Amino acid sequence: MPIQPVMAHLAAEAFAPLQFLPAIVVALLYAVRVRHLRGTTSQVPGWRQACLFGGLLMALFAVGGLGHIAGELFTVHMAEHLMIGDLGTLLIALGLTGPVLAPVLRLPVIDRLQFLLNPIVAFVLWAGNLYLWHLPLFHEAAVGNEWIHLVQHAGFVIFGVNMWLALLGPLPKPGWFGNAAQLVYIFAVRITGAVLGNVLVFGRPFYDVYDPGRADWDIGATADQAAAGGLMMVEGSLLTIGLLAWLFLKIARQSDERQELVELAREHGVELSSRRAARAVAAGRGEELRQRILAGA
Repeated sequence: MPIQPVMAHLAAEAFAPLQFLPAIVVALLYAVRVRHLRGTTSQVPGWRQACLFGGLLMALFAVGGLGHIAGELFTVHMAEHLMIGDLGTLLIALGLTGPVLAPVLRLPVIDRLQFLLNPIVAFVLWAGNLYLWHLPLFHEAAVGNEWIHLVQHAGFVIFGVNMWLALLGPLPKPGWFGNAAQLVYIFAVRITGAVLGNVLVFGRPFYDVYDPGRADWDIGATADQAAAGGLMMVEGSLLTIGLLAWLFLKIARQSDERQELVELAREHGVELSSRRAARAVAAGRGEELRQRILAGA
């Protein structure tokens, strides 16, 4: 296809104010909260701010930068959704801290919904939403209607952020959700995406809504869908490698911190079992326990 039609495809319908507005509102509220916490012991580290704003920018680029072509090729639409619902939500979750979320968590309705952060609930909701929007009826409806498309993207963001917060977030986690359970969680997320990716790669073409666009780009339906599924699997594999590296580094760091606390307690004549130290470290309260040891010496 000549370069001019290509640019026309990329530019067409790129401006999507309905989908831009939520990201802008979140960015403004986050910036206000970060400013309020600046200079306190709860100030937000720069790398977390970069993660959240980076995640929002990624989502905005996916919606606006890919433009109309995401409605013509399933491969590009898949790239859009991976940037919004997978990578973008991961960065947003990394940008959140307990003090940042505190005003939201104090809202009565939010307080009653905190059970959604239970890892099992978060995973089931994320996986169900992912598969729902890949059923032909719902997927094609989203491609053809801006309002349904907005609901689709909102679901990817809400359930995606919730799924990552259950694993990476600053809020307290169930006692059973230790490192082994987190490893299972990471593999469950990976397998869920891999199964869908394999269905797309090896299944018959499911979506007729892309046929006119595929004709313009001279791409067959089977090749387009297989490329979309392959993209999903490659992105999921790379993301899983990163998450496993994070988990193993965290385990090593926790082991070192646990041993340091036990040795510190021994040096100061304070009774501290290895199990108690491990629980404190896993809960992110290692420094608090360190101060208590020093105070009790």
